[in-house]
Amino acid sequence: MPPIAPDVSGIAALTILESLLLALNDRNVLPEKEIVGILRDAALAHANVPETRDGPGHHQAVAALINRILDDGNSVRRR
Repeated sequence: MPPIAPDVSGIAALTILESLLLALNDRNVLPEKEIVGILRDAALAHANVPETRDGPGHHQAVAALINRILDDGNSVRRR
């Protein structure tokens, strides 16, 4: 089996997480307000991490992606 590119792994993980959060909301385990809070906390965590020489802009890009999900909806099911 060929190696999996990092972006493929990340996209798969993001899709699985989005599906899980949607399922938790659909089953009234977590309200939407809590899910939004989780995503905001994750974005803030990456926004506050110092960048490294090996991956300049990486954490800012992650924070921007999470914020885009918050603004535009998810990739699994649109609002």
